[in-house]
Amino acid sequence: MAPTRSMRSDLKGVLRAFRMGATWQLAQRTKDPERRMARIYSTIPSDYLFADHSTYLNYGYWDAGCTSLDDASQALAELLAEASEMAAGDDVLDVGFGFGEQDVLWARKWQPRRIVGLNVTPGQVAIAQRRAREEQLTDVLDFREGSATAMPLPDASFDRVLALECAFHFHPRTAFFQEAYRVLKPGGVLAVADIMPRSAGTERTAIQAPPLVWVALSFDDANWYPQDVYVDKLLAAGFTDPTTRSIREETFDPWRRHILAKIADPAFRRRVGPVYHRVLTRRWSDQEQLKKDFETLDYVVVVARKPAA
Repeated sequence: MAPTRSMRSDLKGVLRAFRMGATWQLAQRTKDPERRMARIYSTIPSDYLFADHSTYLNYGYWDAGCTSLDDASQALAELLAEASEMAAGDDVLDVGFGFGEQDVLWARKWQPRRIVGLNVTPGQVAIAQRRAREEQLTDVLDFREGSATAMPLPDASFDRVLALECAFHFHPRTAFFQEAYRVLKPGGVLAVADIMPRSAGTERTAIQAPPLVWVALSFDDANWYPQDVYVDKLLAAGFTDPTTRSIREETFDPWRRHILAKIADPAFRRRVGPVYHRVLTRRWSDQEQLKKDFETLDYVVVVARKPAA
């Protein structure tokens, strides 16, 4: 009997899941933190995302009116741009830009002179570069491979440095603070949407829910500290007037409830295929552990400024 279209699709899904799993296992054994992150994010295909009409990879900011992850993720990108005081004509650096979705938004809505993006995952860089060409924004968007902790960029060259839900990956985060300070112009602003423990007494290894397995892989002990320590480290890097705003109530639980509904949606199951859908269903089965773990985490928008000359 010749294989049906459904059978061929299932086989394709099995092979794809196998490749993703093998890359994930390799990432877990990778000691170099940047290579580990590049391998982890290479396992996330742009067509397997929870967003329906965008390529955002964040928890989103679920303010009034947000009914989809696309809306909430865009709201988070807008919140961070506003916090940074982004303005027309600015030189902007986006560190850890994912697929570059927020950069297209910023380019069109805030009209900076240029946005340079740094990312250690080659596949994401290639997709973002293609997106810039499709959007006819190559004169504004410049996506590059590069490290957050050793930026291949000149001193005092940017008005704003932004990191949207990624600075916990940077090893160590303090090196990113130092590099951000170096590449900012005097008076420039660092704006970060970041995740951290709510309390210094929270053990990183206590996070057990499978949807939060990235905590074990993405954080090391040097990056595991709450808001007050975060501020101290910014001050030590030379920044002034750091402010923090917790938005955890508008991120974690609304995202959790949305993803549960998404997994139950037949249209989502058809989009990702039965194999990956089964993986997600198992991973999301222990909701009590997930809610318990989210109670220990904070989601914070942090803003700091480099002193004017």
